[in-house]
Amino acid sequence: MSEQPGSAPASAPVATAVLIHVVRSIVDNPDAVSVEPSPAHGKVKLEVRVGPGDLGRVIGRRGRTAQSIRTGVRAAATRDGVDVDVDFAD
Repeated sequence: MSEQPGSAPASAPVATAVLIHVVRSIVDNPDAVSVEPSPAHGKVKLEVRVGPGDLGRVIGRRGRTAQSIRTGVRAAATRDGVDVDVDFAD
């Protein structure tokens, strides 16, 4: 599969795997965690959904946990050769 210049990459498997692992280790219901990758403005957007009541755990106080997750996933995305944005949806 070759990338077209100017097109957004389709996925980020390493970053997605790291994100799923980290989020599942934080929440009470790890089976409810899902990550949906989608191309967005030359990046890959990873949308995270968690079970009821777990979003607060993932966000953390003042968003510190969420920001740490984003930082780690962006670092992992260098293995995929893409830029990622992590979105936490409720």
